[in-house]
Amino acid sequence: MKLPVIKHLAGFIAENDEDYVLETIETLESITEVSSLKDEELDVIGELISNLYGALEVQKSIKEGKPQKEALNEFMQRVVGSIDK
Repeated sequence: MKLPVIKHLAGFIAENDEDYVLETIETLESITEVSSLKDEELDVIGELISNLYGALEVQKSIKEGKPQKEALNEFMQRVVGSIDK
């Protein structure tokens, strides 16, 4: 996950609508079903999907009243915490 990408996407969601991101996730998930994709391509798509989901989580926290910086930091702490386990 890339924090700058998540931050940018959270801003996109705030300016537009989260439906764009949800539809993008659905599209990318559908593309992963193509049997001729290489592992590297699947990795890139997976990274994009995880960043999109991360941005949705951050934007949800912001909607609940958290400042953007705090929402981003808490999200990344959860991610790092889950990796360490």
